[in-house]
Amino acid sequence: MPFRVATLNLEQDHKRWDARRELIVEQMGELKPDVFALNEVCLPRQTAHWLQRAAKERFGIDYALVQQTRTNGLSEVEGEALLTRFPIVETGNLDFRTRDIVALVARLLVDGQPLDVYVTHLYASSGDDSLRLFQVQQLLAWIDRRADGTARIACGDFNAVPDKPSAALMATRFKPTQQAPTAPTPLAGSDGGVTHPGRPRMSQCIDYIWTDAPVRVAGSGVCFNQPSRGDATLWPSDHAGVWADLTLA
Repeated sequence: MPFRVATLNLEQDHKRWDARRELIVEQMGELKPDVFALNEVCLPRQTAHWLQRAAKERFGIDYALVQQTRTNGLSEVEGEALLTRFPIVETGNLDFRTRDIVALVARLLVDGQPLDVYVTHLYASSGDDSLRLFQVQQLLAWIDRRADGTARIACGDFNAVPDKPSAALMATRFKPTQQAPTAPTPLAGSDGGVTHPGRPRMSQCIDYIWTDAPVRVAGSGVCFNQPSRGDATLWPSDHAGVWADLTLA
């Protein structure tokens, strides 16, 4: 049976979190992902825990939560997370040892079949892609070390458009479920400032759900891409998300 995966960069608790979190949980209720990968979880505000509780209270959806903090100075600030309705067999993590960036993996049982879900958020730079390329090389090597025939997907903010070397390397092993623009949205803070003010809005595909061969894509698109009905500058995040309906061969 198909199951639904989504991914979203939460932008920590910046830019009116208390208001925009309501948009996130409202659109979660419409989307109802079975697996929800999250970047830039704010640890002091426990934003992933808040979404977990809100999904239970408002929609009756029980999610288990896996989190991996960043390293060094960011270990108390932000991390990666995964909300899942499926049983968790085991978890793991990778320290890229560059820019305090990490990845997590959770092995889930989907209709009795194992699925490894990787979540990461790669280095952001507007020019040189070399550090991201190094991180993708590390990520793929880690995935290979865990290779035992289990189906795999990788989710998150890769901070690279499809033609960048890092994304192109990822595409030699995995396929993106879609390549529509996901960032930056028109989300503005209370001071009116937006992320990357010099860039046109919704101009880049940098958020992905990557699938390997045993995973089939029944449908995919952009999500968390609707602003508040009463405020065109209030969006769920400074990124839109990606959703995909998947099946296991």
